[in-house]
Amino acid sequence: MYFLDEQRGQNGAEIYRVKSNFDYPLHKDRRGAYKIRSGETLSVCMTSDFFLEEADEWRDEAWDIIRARSDVIFFIITKRPQRIPECLPEDWGDGWENVFINVTAENQRRAEERVPLLLELPFKHRGVNVAPFIGGVSLAKWLDSGKIEQVSCGGENYAGARPCRYEWVQSLRAECAERNISFLFVDTGTRFIKDNKLYNLSDKHIRSRMASKSGMSFEGKPLKFKLYNECGYEISEEFLHKPEFCENCKLCSWKPTCSGCSKCGRCGNTG
Repeated sequence: MYFLDEQRGQNGAEIYRVKSNFDYPLHKDRRGAYKIRSGETLSVCMTSDFFLEEADEWRDEAWDIIRARSDVIFFIITKRPQRIPECLPEDWGDGWENVFINVTAENQRRAEERVPLLLELPFKHRGVNVAPFIGGVSLAKWLDSGKIEQVSCGGENYAGARPCRYEWVQSLRAECAERNISFLFVDTGTRFIKDNKLYNLSDKHIRSRMASKSGMSFEGKPLKFKLYNECGYEISEEFLHKPEFCENCKLCSWKPTCSGCSKCGRCGNTG
């Protein structure tokens, strides 16, 4: 994040509420339909942390949007699970069906700190994001709880990246596959070691394709989100968004979690 912000001439340490499109999930088109369709997944605050103390003053606005769009899945990753109980809305109860909370676990130390907290939190859907993958991680003892629905992982990128080793990915994948839990290997990282050979991969598209071609991702038990319309009725599967993909999407490692190709034409191949 800091590296990319520096490239853009921005200060990565600055914490702020986005100046435009904060309420984009509520935006509608000329026909009065939401631009974000029922069943789509939105990643929240991916270049920061939704549970930062500095965000306390506007987090309630974000919860209001998430509550209003109970037909959309909101994907949240945090390094601060210890702050979550004090940051939840009053009507949270035992969790909202459209919120998928994930904690990061870059190595075993962070897993030991954060995953036990994750399991105690009142959420309907939980996952673990092992990224940046900078040390071997075992999640077996927590996966046995049945409370973790998905594990994703990816190596570190940009300046000063620490290496990600293929055997770490293999081991974690085996733990998930044994328990029929979905596992996503989404990025090799800039420095990837396989069979004791170091690969320097600066291009993010190549890293994604390499991760996809490895065959490490595993489709376990499907994630099921109960999504509701504005009247409070559950939306049946047939009326939820079905992602469509172009030719360039075939080897994208993010495909299992993507809402589909927007067919903007920028990749030059939307067939």
